[in-house]
Amino acid sequence: MKLEQKGLSVLEKMLRTLEEGFANLPEIPGEIDFEAITPILMETAERLQDNYPYFHPLYAGQMIKPPHPVARLAYMLALYINPNNHALDGGRASSHMEKEAVAQIARMFGWETHLGHLTSGGTMANMEALWVSGSLNPGKLIVASEQAHYTHGRISRVLRLPFQAVGTDNQARMDLSQLEELLKTGEVGTVVATIGTTASGSVDPLPEILSLKEKYGFRLHADAAYGGYFTLVGNLREDTAAAYQRLDEVDSIAIDPHKHGLQPYGCGCILFRDPGVGRLYKHDSPYTYFSSKELHLGEISLECSRAGAAAVALWATQRLLPIVRGGEFAHMLEKCREAAIRLHEKLSSDPRFVVGFPPELDIVLWAPRKGTISEISRASSRFFEAAADKNLHLALAILPAKFFEKSLKDVERDAQEVTCLRSCLMKPEHLDWIEQIYGIMDEVMKSEKV
Repeated sequence: MKLEQKGLSVLEKMLRTLEEGFANLPEIPGEIDFEAITPILMETAERLQDNYPYFHPLYAGQMIKPPHPVARLAYMLALYINPNNHALDGGRASSHMEKEAVAQIARMFGWETHLGHLTSGGTMANMEALWVSGSLNPGKLIVASEQAHYTHGRISRVLRLPFQAVGTDNQARMDLSQLEELLKTGEVGTVVATIGTTASGSVDPLPEILSLKEKYGFRLHADAAYGGYFTLVGNLREDTAAAYQRLDEVDSIAIDPHKHGLQPYGCGCILFRDPGVGRLYKHDSPYTYFSSKELHLGEISLECSRAGAAAVALWATQRLLPIVRGGEFAHMLEKCREAAIRLHEKLSSDPRFVVGFPPELDIVLWAPRKGTISEISRASSRFFEAAADKNLHLALAILPAKFFEKSLKDVERDAQEVTCLRSCLMKPEHLDWIEQIYGIMDEVMKSEKV
């Protein structure tokens, strides 16, 4: 296995082109001491060997997807300038590239008019959404499902807003009856619909939540940090597709280009359907916003300094791979989804495993079959270690046993939660590796380690 290196020659050409834009500047005296730098960087490379192979198809564990080469190279090029997209003074070109790239993401959801910008990740994107909601509905309750990302409860505490989680059905989707009971109190200001939960990739029933919104009135935020890009794919389940078809009706959307958008970490995005919420950000900065009458991104963001390199990388990626239905990027996501379907089918037909509900996106839940739920949990942990010894890297999750309801026949229910294995099949290459992945699983099950 060799890491991609051909891009280094492209980077060299890019740097020469970049230099031409500053050819009229006087030379900077002094030399960089590469003799001193080299041994430190070699030590750095050796230290970085202590990582799982996130870039390889045999890594099917956490939500870690390698950036596309075009994103990696564009990011490296931008680092020679190191722009700051807070104010136009710090990142003129990269700020305009950010606006273009964010507008493309908004159009992906059907929004021609919007307010939005990049963030350092999904946590900050969700924080801005809840901050806006809290400003418009002060003191009102924020509600999300028990399977929503934990960040919503934590952010609510930071914002000093009340928060309550509601239960889920057997497929990890928000329980509508519990939600409506809360709505009847009149205390709910914001509902967070998760479009791709962290644990299972489940999509909350957005059409039904929108019906409740019409009846009770509340702000609706879609946390699509993980699943947002799946709005482009054509092989979703019918109920899942129905949720994506209504995404343009929510008030705000968080999405993470550094998950399925092929970007390096440090690239999230927040979008608001109503640009008028920009008034909530209004502030004065006598030393950063004086250079241009154009809108500075820092004027519509809670964050101050932000990496312009993230915007440059995203812009370049979307130039190469437009985020449109039927395009190459969408096809890559469809392969991830198909990989999850195939793995779920294989595991479901193998009596040695208990299997979770069919995947909505590209995450599969499963575990070795044992006589009790507690034994299944212990076997999952052993399987995790044994698979890693064979270079298959998975993830563990502790989830409600009800998510495996159809697969737990003849299993003693001595616990309400089960430790299971979780596979995020985020790479399109996973589709071509399903047989090999399943083959390693078979080897592990035949061994005495599980």
